[in-house]
Amino acid sequence: MPAALLAGCASVVPAPAVLSAYVVLGEQGGAIARVLSSDTTCPAIEVDGRAQPMQLRAPAATIAQRPTASSATDSKPSAFPVLTCELPLPAGTRSASVAGQRLPLPQAEARRIVVIGDTGCRLKKADNAYQACNDPEQAPFGTVAAAAAAWRPDLVIHVGDYHYRENPCPDGNAGCAGSPWGYGWDAWRADFFLPAAPLLRAAPWVVVRGNHETCVRGGQGWWRFLDPRPLAPGRDCNRAADDQLGNYSEPYAVPLAPDTQLLVVDTAATTWRGLKPGDLGFERYRDAYAKVAALAQRTPYNLLTNHHPVLGFGADLDKHGQRYLQLGDKGLQDSFGAVNPLLLPANVQALLSGHVHLWQQISYSSPHPTQFVTGFSGTAEALVPLPDDPLAVQPAPGAVIDAFSAWVDGFGFMTMERDGPGAWRIEVHDRHGAVRNRCTLTGRQSRCETAQIR
Repeated sequence: MPAALLAGCASVVPAPAVLSAYVVLGEQGGAIARVLSSDTTCPAIEVDGRAQPMQLRAPAATIAQRPTASSATDSKPSAFPVLTCELPLPAGTRSASVAGQRLPLPQAEARRIVVIGDTGCRLKKADNAYQACNDPEQAPFGTVAAAAAAWRPDLVIHVGDYHYRENPCPDGNAGCAGSPWGYGWDAWRADFFLPAAPLLRAAPWVVVRGNHETCVRGGQGWWRFLDPRPLAPGRDCNRAADDQLGNYSEPYAVPLAPDTQLLVVDTAATTWRGLKPGDLGFERYRDAYAKVAALAQRTPYNLLTNHHPVLGFGADLDKHGQRYLQLGDKGLQDSFGAVNPLLLPANVQALLSGHVHLWQQISYSSPHPTQFVTGFSGTAEALVPLPDDPLAVQPAPGAVIDAFSAWVDGFGFMTMERDGPGAWRIEVHDRHGAVRNRCTLTGRQSRCETAQIR
């Protein structure tokens, strides 16, 4: 066939406009292929050598401006000029690809896990917080994602807070000049999909919802792009009247090995101020605890991942410049504690959370699971030092710390390698992948080589 004719054919049938292709895991580890496309129809997907159409999850649309966490003058309609397409992949799928891009598939056992969290670039007028999104040294999620991908994980767990570009960069601020903002596709693409690209190609993801993905913030993008469940009317965060539905979702379990599973809990709408009986959040999270306890009975070992640390802590400064401690999330302690004073089922061995912008490990002599905090993967870091004697801190009622390690003001990711039943080797990596700390988790107890990474 003449070259001119080939060129003509190519122009008639353009390649699908695939902007991102990735795999998220849902209930019982079911894999869902997702594609974001600027085309007018969803592309075909090839599964085990057979092409088939993808299903439309969300059409291109511009959502009318709604009340948000910012003032009306610092908000705008959310424009999504992209299709979200998906297809559940059958168990045992050996290969899947879209537009020539191979999709990562789940392994029979997830033996190598990357854990990241709090990845976006903060632009928030109310806090006068404008991170230098244009400087990869100060907003390094792209560097972190590339290094984590090079580690070749079987699974990625993101513990929440993907979207931070909420308000416009001030005039004259070169660090964030030109950044997209708001809750539409352009901000989601800059904050998450572009920098995360190598890690989205490397492995399937378990996505955990953070408070930045509640309905008054990035909830519309959360439901369109990330949550593994079907997108149901009213759960999309498009209308404030539906927020009581859109802000909550059911826990689910992802098998990691025959004796171990990951419990995924949406606690995005909790509050550090606490919850009381009769509050919507109190009832929803008390119900979530009951469902988690039932799921946990399926295996002897469980890792639980949610955004807000129940058993971790951070530090900040008050208006007088005095340090105060931000203890474990009180809303969850109130609601979970109403069912179980020890807060978690006995066979939950560790919690994987974010929200506090640092890395942290806490092991307890009281009957509580180890807490890991991995909120250190791109968002402006916490800078206030933790107490010199962290063992004296009590993050939750009755919780007694017996081993502690932390990294304040450092960007990176955490890895977990399975050693056997209830046993994991854990490493803390900096943004370039260099190992900065090594830990072990056996049952509920954890120990690290370095108490404070500097």
